[in-house]
Amino acid sequence: MIWILVSVLGGFVLALLLGRVLVPALRALKAGQSIREVGPKWHQGKAGTPTMGGIVFILSSLLCIVTGWYAMRETGDYKHLFVLALALMFGLIGFADDFIKVKKKRNLGLTGLQKLVLQVLAACLFLAGMHFTNALTYDLYVPFVREPLVHIPPLVYLALSVFIIVGCVNAVNLTDGIDGLATGVTLPVMLFFTLVSMTAKQWGLATFPATLVGALGGFLFYNFYPAKTFMGDTGSLYLGGAVCGLAYALDMPLVLLFVGLIYIIETLSDILQVSYFKLTHGKRIFKMAPIHHHFEMCGWSEKKIWVVFVSVTVIMCVIAWFGVRIWF
Repeated sequence: MIWILVSVLGGFVLALLLGRVLVPALRALKAGQSIREVGPKWHQGKAGTPTMGGIVFILSSLLCIVTGWYAMRETGDYKHLFVLALALMFGLIGFADDFIKVKKKRNLGLTGLQKLVLQVLAACLFLAGMHFTNALTYDLYVPFVREPLVHIPPLVYLALSVFIIVGCVNAVNLTDGIDGLATGVTLPVMLFFTLVSMTAKQWGLATFPATLVGALGGFLFYNFYPAKTFMGDTGSLYLGGAVCGLAYALDMPLVLLFVGLIYIIETLSDILQVSYFKLTHGKRIFKMAPIHHHFEMCGWSEKKIWVVFVSVTVIMCVIAWFGVRIWF
């Protein structure tokens, strides 16, 4: 337990300290965010805000390597390293995307195909590592159901998992559309995974989400409205990898339907908007997608959207907790 507390407090303090150094450094390097012209017009005032701020909580979360080592000495639980590796791989993809945007002074970085190929590769490497260390089972556990629903053939399970991981990571990325939203929504998700890991007595694994709980809390000082820095794809893809990696490390990918409800709604709103626009030759379901922009266009402030979306996530995490505790 002591190392979980050290992880939370250490992540928080490190994020606060790193932010004081990195945010001014990014501003000095002119690593400013380009704002899409199709977005809300009032977002144009955010142009030039330093991006790639996700480096703050990425570096802070590396503390789990130390605290995890101490926590896992008796259990030999190394799963947190697999999850960290997945998150870092996605974070590097995001960094490459952000770097190109900043370097070229444009809003487009890597091409869609380039990102997809790299993301699929990252997911495959993670699943391969989990498979060959016997850290994966192929039983589909369903929240609120005590026994596995069905045993899935490994190849089918792995193929579905690649699809789920890539989809979920990009859903987290879509959620990063207004100040502090992805940070605020992901913080209770990390707290949920921390509590579940502790309940399962996977102390080494618990140090990773615990560190992120603290690191995201510290990062909010710089990312909450009005944001002094944006996390960029560097941070949002890292968080997406962390969320998916933890779900698989704990053998509960279906829990993403609960704790990741906001991510799912954001993605579905975007898919529905694009599909309906094409089918009707220009008509729209929402005033703007993803759905947080729709609420902005309806007159909601960024703070109100943040409070509502984070509150929904907290409620869903509580529901998910009661759904998975029967497994332990």
